[in-house]
Amino acid sequence: EVQLVESGGDLVQPGGSLRLSCAASGFTFDDYAMNWVRQAPGKGLEWVSFISLNGGSTYYAESMKGRFTISRDNAKNTLYLQMNSLKSEDTAVYFCARVVNGWALDYWGQGTQVTVSS
Repeated sequence: EVQLVESGGDLVQPGGSLRLSCAASGFTFDDYAMNWVRQAPGKGLEWVSFISLNGGSTYYAESMKGRFTISRDNAKNTLYLQMNSLKSEDTAVYFCARVVNGWALDYWGQGTQVTVSS
């Protein structure tokens, strides 16, 4: 059974940092690219970042460039999202999702809540 379990969400002050983790199981992790996606309160899903199978290619939404860093440890079957210089508008539930067929997302985690507030 494919499972993705996010962790690391918390309440943080503006300008602070957090590192999210996504533990993968039930499939060969390094066979798949991965994404982070978020959903702010009352809003739709927003793509955050993409990482290729071996981590050699990464992409970010414009508003996250320079502040967020996606990475993966294939030996640990874990995906990460390092978030720095957090802003109130980064408040959201953050999901990790597996990529298939180049762009579709077939499995999602349950999400982890990030709240940026003073």
